[in-house]
Amino acid sequence: MLIQQGLIENATAPQDIRIEDGKFAAIADHLTPQDHETVIDAQGKLILPPFVDPHVHLDSTMTAGDPEWNQSGTLFDGIRIWGERKKTLTHDDVKQRARQALELQASHGIQFVRSHVDVTDPNLTALKALLEVRDEVKDFIELQLVAFPQDGILSFPHGKELMERAAKLGVDVIGAIPHFEFTREYSVESLHFAVDLAQKYGKLVDAHCDEIDDPASRGLETLATLAYETGLGDQVTASHTTAMGSYNNAYAYKLMRLLQLSHINMISNPLINTHLGGRFDTYPKRRGLTRVKELNEAGVNVAFGEDDIKDPWYPMGDGNMLDALHTGIHVTQMMGYDDILNSYQFVTTHGAKAMHVADHYGLSVGKPANLVIMNSDNFYNALNTRAEILYSIHHGRVIVKTDPKQVHLNLTK
Repeated sequence: MLIQQGLIENATAPQDIRIEDGKFAAIADHLTPQDHETVIDAQGKLILPPFVDPHVHLDSTMTAGDPEWNQSGTLFDGIRIWGERKKTLTHDDVKQRARQALELQASHGIQFVRSHVDVTDPNLTALKALLEVRDEVKDFIELQLVAFPQDGILSFPHGKELMERAAKLGVDVIGAIPHFEFTREYSVESLHFAVDLAQKYGKLVDAHCDEIDDPASRGLETLATLAYETGLGDQVTASHTTAMGSYNNAYAYKLMRLLQLSHINMISNPLINTHLGGRFDTYPKRRGLTRVKELNEAGVNVAFGEDDIKDPWYPMGDGNMLDALHTGIHVTQMMGYDDILNSYQFVTTHGAKAMHVADHYGLSVGKPANLVIMNSDNFYNALNTRAEILYSIHHGRVIVKTDPKQVHLNLTK
């Protein structure tokens, strides 16, 4: 396959890309088509590495309103409603909804996904279903699964045993939820347990951490210290960390040094964090996000996730990372032209780094041929117009092709 004259990652000079045997074989100003080679004319169109969603919940997707709508919009009502819906889970139910969400994500150019899966279920119904889905979608999406203890590790009966069962069944990542544990002591112990478990089974770590407006919620310092002292470093991710938006500046300044030393990854979920955050405030009302701009400027790897697609925590969602990105740069006030132009990194390369797949991700010769071609000339314009994904190519195979929409105006008499 030869892709001709595309603009790679906002470049102003077009280049050709040759794909052979599912890998990038050559990237140059001009390459001559070979006999019987498929040619895609990308004349002046933007070429990016594929989109990454490093934080979503496929077990709960497409359940909004079942058994009830989350009318309060709080995290805690979402957990309560999911607790009821979880009682009716079946293997086929989980698989059908997860496939629906993944196919929707694929249509928007997403090729790498990390899904948290609630394992506070003695039968591990959702996990067993999603382990099958992970294998079934591998030809178009690389899916990682996180053992996520929605109701706590120490605060849920046999929580530790369920987490270890999940590790043995083959999850990719070990999770935690320290801010939802009963006590501060449980919070700290749960993070130590999660990191020990990850080391025992050779897994990554991704904890829902301090997803609350409470400035006293400080699980992040424990998780970052563990990442630093164990040497796990960037194998560890802290998701949400919304309490960081409520920390006083003196503490945040001290914490930033630890985050830099630890090499920990951070994931913010702008759609859900702004929806759920600040619910107990009157005015002034908090924005609900972690300190994305400051973390990014400090060299801490920050990625954006979608988090929820039509479930008890978020009633909307289209599987499109441009939605999360658009909201994220607004709420964090990262709206300079260069900020917007380069913001695609929050939903591409930064997410790949958090998922620890950077060794086989990116637009360079020798790597797997994964990319998207967008109907725009640069990312500023692509984000502003929600440009179509003209092509999504995974391991050298076209998995999505979109015809550009045509709008016909008839405004004169």
